Amino acid sequence: MRYLPLTGDDRRAMLAAIGAPSIEALFCDVPADCLLDAPIAGLPGHASEMAVERHLAGLAARNLTAGAAPFFLGAGAYRHHIPASVDHLIQRGEFLTAYTPYQPEIAQGTLQVLFEFQTQVARLYGTDVANASMYDGSTACWEAIAMAGRITRRKRAVLSGGLHPHYTAVAQSMARFTGDELHALAPALVAAPDDDAVIAAIDGETACVIVQYPDVLGRIPDLARIAAAAQATGALLVAVVTEPVALGLLESPGALGADIVVGEGQALGVGLQFGGPYLGLFGCREKFLRQMPGRLCGETVDAEGRRGFVLTLSTREQHIRREKATSNICTNSGLCALAFSIHMSLLGGEGLARLAEANHLRARQTAAALAELPGVTILNESYFNEFTILLESDSRGIVRALADRGVLGGVSLGRLYADAHGLSNALLVAASEMTSEEDITALCKALGEILTQVPA
Repeated sequence: MRYLPLTGDDRRAMLAAIGAPSIEALFCDVPADCLLDAPIAGLPGHASEMAVERHLAGLAARNLTAGAAPFFLGAGAYRHHIPASVDHLIQRGEFLTAYTPYQPEIAQGTLQVLFEFQTQVARLYGTDVANASMYDGSTACWEAIAMAGRITRRKRAVLSGGLHPHYTAVAQSMARFTGDELHALAPALVAAPDDDAVIAAIDGETACVIVQYPDVLGRIPDLARIAAAAQATGALLVAVVTEPVALGLLESPGALGADIVVGEGQALGVGLQFGGPYLGLFGCREKFLRQMPGRLCGETVDAEGRRGFVLTLSTREQHIRREKATSNICTNSGLCALAFSIHMSLLGGEGLARLAEANHLRARQTAAALAELPGVTILNESYFNEFTILLESDSRGIVRALADRGVLGGVSLGRLYADAHGLSNALLVAASEMTSEEDITALCKALGEILTQVPA
């Protein structure tokens, strides 16, 4: 919709219709001492549209953007190539005008896309079913904890120390209001994931175990072993996948015994977008279907035998009584789900595997080059496209120094874990198919220069 400002005549006509002599009269009930008697200090005055655009463009140009610098950031949001056809297709009129799927007779396009999306997520995760997407990975993780509590009738969840701290924080925020007990293990800078500590924390009151795969440090936990230990006590294993491209090479969590699999879908079809909007992926075993949050689209036939699509399951508060609802999720991030589904369709199974191989290759090349630098140690025994390096000084200052040299060199664990001691010297480095050999060279050159100047 175009922005068409009101004219003076428009304002006068509107004021006359409501019987107000002026715009100021609309605020007559506001106490005088609460009204401004002068413009707000420090804010610029009125400017033309062109002047504002020039000013904002100048501010934006001060940013070091992903496309303008060697880029090694990850930690749950990943830069991948998005084919131009994805953006072209999501803007087609069939998708722009398709109505929300409550009325299937006018929403067949939307419903079919969501049905195909569910199929793709279920195959990717190795689960029997998947829902029609959620807000993002972190809220999907919390919904899995709540779902496990309903299934097991228990209130305790064990969170691996390898779970992204933002996911842990979201779960802790929600648990304050639900009374769930979250046993969050502390992160540790060790080469192997914390499988033994996770298993040791499981008891007869545990509803679920939350394990990220690969974990926040890039390590790859033994999901099959943890699943067996959890299920032996009646608990469920919830696997969290923040980088779906990894499943082009790694065994799917469902095939390894996970009962519920959740994660972030941003890496496929959805750009970094300054942190959002993203979309949450959610899959589970068929026997838990009725406890799954959100919505489920299904395939059926109409009265004339023609193929059609409907909302098969809607267990949100908007659809059923609150005490029967599984969640209050109000949107399924439909546009992002559409972009994900189109990108997945363009890749296909073989394309996803080749993309994953390219990611892993670039990560191996990056790790090998960094390992040659004095003062750099590679932490991981295994990884996909993201790994942790140990430095001899605080990585936050090094990240800043890298940015000053035009390199976005990684995510400091000192930033991710601001209150945790002993992690500040670690740096999380991610590579993808977008990483070039020139990018790797630039990172190593800049980091080498910095490390020779920074005292240990």
